[in-house]
Amino acid sequence: MVFSSLLFLFAFFAPQILIYFCVKPKYRNAVLLVFSMIFYAWSGVKYLVLMMFLVGISWFCAEGIYFEKKKGKSGKGWMIADCILMLGVLGIFKYTGFFLQNLQWITGFPKEIPEIILPLGISFYTFQLISYVVDVYRGDAEVQKSYWKLLLYAGLFHQCVAGPIIRYQTVANEIEKRTITNKDLAEGIRRFSIGLAKKAILANGCAEAAKALLPETVQAMAGVSTGGLWVGMLFYMLQIYLDFSAYSDMAIGMGRMVGFHYLENFNYPYIANSVQDFWRRWHISLSTFFRDYVYIPLGGSRVSKKLWVRNMFAVWFLTGLWHGASWNYIFWGLYFLVFLLIERFTREKKIPAVIRHLSTLLIVYFGWVLFKFEDLSLLGSVIKGMFGIGITARGVNVMTTVVNYLFFLIAACIACTPLLKNLRAKIGKNAAVSGSLAWRIAEIAVPSVLLLLSVCALVGNSYNPFLYFQF
Repeated sequence: MVFSSLLFLFAFFAPQILIYFCVKPKYRNAVLLVFSMIFYAWSGVKYLVLMMFLVGISWFCAEGIYFEKKKGKSGKGWMIADCILMLGVLGIFKYTGFFLQNLQWITGFPKEIPEIILPLGISFYTFQLISYVVDVYRGDAEVQKSYWKLLLYAGLFHQCVAGPIIRYQTVANEIEKRTITNKDLAEGIRRFSIGLAKKAILANGCAEAAKALLPETVQAMAGVSTGGLWVGMLFYMLQIYLDFSAYSDMAIGMGRMVGFHYLENFNYPYIANSVQDFWRRWHISLSTFFRDYVYIPLGGSRVSKKLWVRNMFAVWFLTGLWHGASWNYIFWGLYFLVFLLIERFTREKKIPAVIRHLSTLLIVYFGWVLFKFEDLSLLGSVIKGMFGIGITARGVNVMTTVVNYLFFLIAACIACTPLLKNLRAKIGKNAAVSGSLAWRIAEIAVPSVLLLLSVCALVGNSYNPFLYFQF
């Protein structure tokens, strides 16, 4: 079950919101917890049991740290034990197949590689549990005495599909007690409707265009022109931002509706003027996690140049590996490492802002080429094809595809910028001064129209490009 499905909207989320506001405030955490458990159980009851078990381990380890500190000890052993167990379970489910494939390629053993299904959200809730236990150890967060409240924190269905990775200290007070204002509810609905429209209309449209132009096998390369590959990757570049940011928008919106204030996860990364700036704007919660729990503990930038490079390598190797159990994701992470090192070690020159921006977009563009193709032979063929090597097809179908998806291309490009957000803020500021009735009507009408258009798009489109991504 994903957020951008009719099943989720009408059979799950709508009843959850209705029940949530019908019960007394003291029962609202229970409503969220029950619905979150149903959400996880939808992919398999055994995966729900796994998550509950892992939450129990982190709850127990945090309790161990708490009692150790009361005795004047550090509790470091409990923290290390939790990290080992969380990362070990994540590694078994996410990377066993990858490890065995490489072992088989090198040694011929084993003959058969078992297929291990990745539990829903395990990449997110294991990181959240690690951050909770580490923060308790550091003294940055209070220990949560209630197992059920910790389960609510780790298992909230809002963030399990595609993030953000929520720190316990961000929502600790709101788990205990929260109030919901009319402004919260209105802003939550607006944010959710924007995210749903971004996914159901724009991202899905761009995904269809990318699918039409990008090959899925090396043999299919014969039917794709160089221009088709470039345009196809442009659509994919737009799609992947719209997909990821849309799910974060919906998570933030759903949280806001029930009183949780999650931090922003994307800040228009395609307007960045450097690779470093891009990563300050892209998947902010993941970048922050690796900064706080890997980079800084290794010494951060307050070490020698050689050790700093080591620290950066560790972060970007893990960043790539986190996204998927395949070499292309590792290459993707290290690819960005190279450009971050170049930016760090080259002297800053007076380069026009537009040149810096375009060069950053080009770097990110080729990064998505590495990200998309797990088959390395196909990846190599696509990269060669983009430079006209081994391509014999003409670009007849490229213009047809561009014309057919022109609306999605224009709208997606606009959605990747803060243009509409800034326009709304400016109009809203003027409307607030004048007390405009038209503005108040528009604030109600726009989310309603977006929800209606999104539902219409979902009814007429069963394709789900989110299946491309691994979590």
